[in-house]
Amino acid sequence: MPEMTSAQRVMAALRREEPDRIPHFEWAVDRKVREILCPGCSYEEFVVRMEWDAILVAPNFKKEQVGPDLWKNEWGVVRQYTGEEDTFPVGSPIKTLKDLDRYEVPDPDAPGRYDSVEAAVEQFKGDKAIGVHLNDVFSIPRYLLGFTELMLAFVDCPKLVEGLVELSVEVNLAMARHVAERGVDFVFTGDDYCSSRQPFISPDWFRTYLNPGLKRVMGGFKELGLYVIKHTDGYIWPIADMLVESGIDCLDPIDPVAGMDIGEVKAKYGDRVALKGNVNCAQTLTFGSIKDVIEETKDVIGKAGPGGGFILSSGNTIHSSVKPGNYLAMLHALRMYGAYPISMEHWQGKTTDGFWA
Repeated sequence: MPEMTSAQRVMAALRREEPDRIPHFEWAVDRKVREILCPGCSYEEFVVRMEWDAILVAPNFKKEQVGPDLWKNEWGVVRQYTGEEDTFPVGSPIKTLKDLDRYEVPDPDAPGRYDSVEAAVEQFKGDKAIGVHLNDVFSIPRYLLGFTELMLAFVDCPKLVEGLVELSVEVNLAMARHVAERGVDFVFTGDDYCSSRQPFISPDWFRTYLNPGLKRVMGGFKELGLYVIKHTDGYIWPIADMLVESGIDCLDPIDPVAGMDIGEVKAKYGDRVALKGNVNCAQTLTFGSIKDVIEETKDVIGKAGPGGGFILSSGNTIHSSVKPGNYLAMLHALRMYGAYPISMEHWQGKTTDGFWA
């Protein structure tokens, strides 16, 4: 098969086709890992140096410092910086239905809102696939109300939940219209619904309170010509049918920490959605040997790669505790074993002996 561009490779995978080889990109790589692997590199330079097949960007939101290590963003959410890549929410702007009635979302049409999107399109369009981080129906309600308060509201004030979900759907569809006009290729939504043992709410409540909005926002993305990658950590089996039926193109990350087997998910849903994942970043990439990483990467490729519709990545992100050498080992194993057609026969004769010395 002729060599594809990175953009062609990702889009073929999202269409559940076989590209020339399995594509790769991550939602995030912690700056500490990036600095070891590529000292002084910007995020864009890192993407190029690591030969990712997609670059991921997001709308731009302003923030202001409101205390030591505390910053308030345009949504009114106060977040604490802990030294890690992700911040921790510690303050929410909505407590009641009256607060929701008075609340004004950040303006989707604000000048500068899509500067990062426009820069990525200008630099990478046609070379790498361009993905934009938006949300669907859980993260924005969670941050605007607080996680514990949202869980209680499902019981005490369902109308507050419904209003927050409606707000999230509308603002994300408004932003999606802007990013589609600017030429991005896909949306990825990072709203987590589950712990490692079960969904945060029962499947019945999910079907009642979240699923209608989920179908509407995913349908809206698709109507705009955007492919959709849906991310949720955790044990998703109780709600997996609803996720697939919402209209997504790809499901991520098939969380190995939660016991999700990517081969089982491929067997059940591989004819309907592509998959992205799922080398274990909590164990193998963090504590394993290079040999462990190679073997697990080969296993994931063998389970999810045949037939296409697969993007290899970690089982979440490359966080600060991942060994940089292990991340490189995963990438090199993908280069060695990820060319189509995927088969054990195709791998025969290939060895990593001495390569990692």
